[in-house]
Amino acid sequence: MPASLNYADNDNNTLVKSLPSPPGFSEGSLQKSASASHSAAAASYAKLKQQRAWDLAISPAKSLPMNAFMLYMSGGGVQIFSIGILAMLLLNPIKAVSSMNTSFVPYAPSLKSSDSLILPKIVYILCNILTLALGIWKCRSMGLLPTGTGDWLAFETRGPPPEISLVS
Repeated sequence: MPASLNYADNDNNTLVKSLPSPPGFSEGSLQKSASASHSAAAASYAKLKQQRAWDLAISPAKSLPMNAFMLYMSGGGVQIFSIGILAMLLLNPIKAVSSMNTSFVPYAPSLKSSDSLILPKIVYILCNILTLALGIWKCRSMGLLPTGTGDWLAFETRGPPPEISLVS
């Protein structure tokens, strides 16, 4: 009767230990291959995290055309709809920049890695500044920013008027 193999416990099985290795197989190459594949997987995971961080960094710039179209469709008058869109456009970049560190936490590199997220964070801030600039431009075009001299008349002081004599 042939001996049966217990695949659950190969360490204690003498039949498995007595089998010769296949041709071209060496124990050292198996250990090197496992460590190489582990380091390659870690490197690809770090590269994927870096790529996702860049995707997050440029996401405000991707929504810029949609925001510009919404501002165009809201019109130039001062109405509740246009003011609501304008408030959203001005407040969302401020909220995004203030919660930037929590947004980038999932993409933080491991302690052993020399990569950092400084450059993606700078790009993220710049893209949010572009969105904020679009909102400020719309405020100016709607006449909500005091840009003319007539907007500052309340703060202007005038000297005494010149005396005019009606008697000659």
